[in-house]
Amino acid sequence: MSYISFRPAYQSDLPTIISLAQQIWQDWYPAVIGQKQVDYMLEHMYSANALQTQMQKEEQQFHLLLLDNQAIGYAAISEKTPQNFFIHKFYIDTRQHRRGLGGQFLQYIIDTYQPKTLRLTVNRQNYIPINFYFRQGFTIEQVADFDIGDGYFMNDFVMLKTLY
Repeated sequence: MSYISFRPAYQSDLPTIISLAQQIWQDWYPAVIGQKQVDYMLEHMYSANALQTQMQKEEQQFHLLLLDNQAIGYAAISEKTPQNFFIHKFYIDTRQHRRGLGGQFLQYIIDTYQPKTLRLTVNRQNYIPINFYFRQGFTIEQVADFDIGDGYFMNDFVMLKTLY
C-alpha cells in the first residue's frame, strides 16, 4: 500500500519542483497550448531564479505531494487579502492522475490555510482539470486573458471556491 504525505517546500526543493514541472508540463500542455508556449512558460516561470522570486518577493508558499516519500506534485499559494487565497500552481504527475490524490492535496491546502475563499486560473481548453475543480466545488468567476509576454497569452477561467 502506498503512503501519501504532504509538506511545505523550501528553496532546497527547487530542483525537485523544476524537475516535476518539466515532466508534467511536457506530458500535458503541448496538446493544450502548443510546444512553443510550453517552452516559453517553463523558461520564464520555472527557472531557479523565477521560483526564488515567487517564494521570496511574491510570498508564494510552495507545498509538495509525496507518494512513498517521492515528490509527485507541487502547489503554490499566497494570501491576497485576509483569508482569501490564490492558488498559483497545482500540479500532479500525469501518471498519478485519477487516483484521488488531487482532492487530497487540495484538502491539505484547505486544512493548512483555513481560507474563506480560494481562487485559481485554469486554461479554458484544459477540460480535465476544469472538471476536477468543478467536482471540488469551484465555480467559474470570470473569463480572462493574461498577457505573459512575447506574444503569448494565458486564456483562462478564474475559478472560485467559497468555503464559508
